[in-house]
Amino acid sequence: MIRVLIADDQPSIRRSLRTFLELDGDIEVVAEASNGREAVERALALRPDVVLMDVRMPGGDGLTATAQLAGPDTEQPIPIVVITTFDLDEYVFGALENGAAGFLLKDTDPAYLTLAVRAAAAGDGLVSPAVTGRVIREFARRRPAATPPTPIPDLTAREGDVLAALAGGLSNAEIAEALFVEVGTVKTHVSRIIAKLGVRDRVQAAIWAHQNPRWNHRDETSTR
Repeated sequence: MIRVLIADDQPSIRRSLRTFLELDGDIEVVAEASNGREAVERALALRPDVVLMDVRMPGGDGLTATAQLAGPDTEQPIPIVVITTFDLDEYVFGALENGAAGFLLKDTDPAYLTLAVRAAAAGDGLVSPAVTGRVIREFARRRPAATPPTPIPDLTAREGDVLAALAGGLSNAEIAEALFVEVGTVKTHVSRIIAKLGVRDRVQAAIWAHQNPRWNHRDETSTR
């Protein structure tokens, strides 16, 4: 059972999200919060598998709450999926910087909602290429890397393929299908990519790829 906490200041939105999620027999909404402060308190007390976090809430915004629950200094981060009205919202970019696994629009297809929760619980935060891929590209454009890494990390050809797919917003399952490999193999490649790039998670790896366009000009001696 995947345990979820919903944080949104609008009761009607919380009810809708709960209804959609609990139609799935493997997802349980264990708590709700009306602002970021409550979300942090309840998440730390209950340790849900995933938090659905709105970004604009009075009495404690989702950006601060995301940093507290999933930021780079968090010892035991909780997967956060940001839910927002705007797909190019500055708060969303801030949430990604502070550890969010991905995000959804509030009017998204309900099927994506359950996919997002399942993906985040499994450590696979990028669900919808139509949304997250575009936001990652915009995020990288607005916040270019200060200094390109030298030398470019020594990625294998297959790791390069996986990183390119991450940069396009694909989930592990979608990458596996595209590359004709098992999902477990993709997870292994993603873990190695994250380690080689020295980034926190797959979202940061995707952003890194857009910020550093030279990364795919690898030495042809790289092997699979």
